[in-house]
Amino acid sequence: MPSRVIESERMPAPLGPYSQAVGASGEFVFVAGQSGIDPATGEAPAGFEAQARTAFENLARVIGAAGLNMADVVKTTIYLADSDQFPALNTLFAEFFPSAPPTRAVPVVALPKGLLISIEAIAVRP
Repeated sequence: MPSRVIESERMPAPLGPYSQAVGASGEFVFVAGQSGIDPATGEAPAGFEAQARTAFENLARVIGAAGLNMADVVKTTIYLADSDQFPALNTLFAEFFPSAPPTRAVPVVALPKGLLISIEAIAVRP
C-alpha cells in the first residue's frame, strides 16, 4: 500500500517543507516533530510547561487526523532545548500516555525560533 500524507487544518503550518504525518503500509503513521506553537495564534506560549502541553496537544491532533489516538503511539522522540526540563516533561508524558507509554528518546538540541520542545512520533494502526 502506498504512503499517504496526513494533515490537519487545526495545526499550525509546518516550519519547513515537510508533512505533519505520513501513513505507510496501512499500519504505520510517522508524525513529524510537533512544536508548542498554538494553532490559534501561530505563536508559542511563554514557558516550558505551556509549550510542552501545546506540543502534546498538537501531537494528539495530528494522530487524531490519522484516525488514531495517543494509545496507538509506540515510539516518540522528544527534542528538548533544556535538559533541566526532564521532570516537567515526565509529568506531562505520564498525563498524555497514562498507561502502556510508548518508548522514547530525548535528545537535547537547539530548536528553531526559540522553541523549547518538539515531539515526533510513530503510531501503529490497530
